[in-house]
Amino acid sequence: MSLTLSAEESSVLLRDYRLTIEPAVDATYSLYAKNLLDNAQALDYLQKIAHFFQSPSILVTASLFAKRYSVLTMASAFYAMSRYDKGLHCRIENLWVEAEYTKPWLPTIRLIDRTVSIPTKDREKWRDEILREIFANNLAKVWQSLAKISKIPKAILWENTAIYVNWLYETKLGEGASVQEKARIQEDYHYIVNLAPGSIFGERKNPLTDYCGPKVTIMESEQPVRLRKTCCFYYHTSDEANDYCISCPKIKR
Repeated sequence: MSLTLSAEESSVLLRDYRLTIEPAVDATYSLYAKNLLDNAQALDYLQKIAHFFQSPSILVTASLFAKRYSVLTMASAFYAMSRYDKGLHCRIENLWVEAEYTKPWLPTIRLIDRTVSIPTKDREKWRDEILREIFANNLAKVWQSLAKISKIPKAILWENTAIYVNWLYETKLGEGASVQEKARIQEDYHYIVNLAPGSIFGERKNPLTDYCGPKVTIMESEQPVRLRKTCCFYYHTSDEANDYCISCPKIKR
C-alpha cells in the first residue's frame, strides 16, 4: 500500500514550506531539476533567471540560485521527516522547480512521486536514506554542476546550504511542535550537522559541520549570529557599495 501525507500535513507544507502539487501556469521559469546536471541547460537556466537577482555574472547567479534551490529541496522534506516521521522522495529525478514571473522570485518544488516512506524498526537507517536522497542524490550533484559552469567554489554552495539547515532546525521546524517532536527535531539536527558521514552528502566528509558552529555577538546585530566563512556575493546585486550581509567575512571587524 502506498503511503501519502494526510490532507492536514500537505496543507502545512503547501502553505509554509514551498511545496506545490501543480505545475506553474507559465512554465517559462520552471525546470525539471535533473536538467541542472546538463551543462548547457543549467547555463541557459541561470542566464534566464539572472534578472530576478539583478546579477552581474553567472557566478553570482549560481550562488543566489543555490540558496533558493537548497531551501526548496530541504524545507518540506525536513519538516515531514522531523515533525511527521514521513519521508518525501527528494532525489533529483523526482523534482520540478516551479516558478512564475514574480518579484521577489519565490519558486516552489513539485514532487512527481508524492508517496512517502515511514520508519520501521530502524529509524536511523530510514533517516539516512532520506538524507542521502536530499544531499548525495540531489544537492551534491547540482553543486558539482554549478561549480563546473560558473567556477563557483563548492564551499560557498555548501555554506549556503548549511545556513538554511541551521535556520530550519533552529527557527522554523519547532514552531508549534510537541515535546516529543521537539526532541526528534533536535536529534535530527544534531545528526545532520555533526554526525552524518560524508557519504550521505556525496562528499568525503560532512560538508556542513564547519558552518554550524556557535553564534557570536557583533555590533551589526542585536541577536548573536554565525559569521560566514565564505562570501555568497549578494553584495554584487546591491546598488550600494560594499552592502554586505551582516555575517559576511568581507566585513572588517
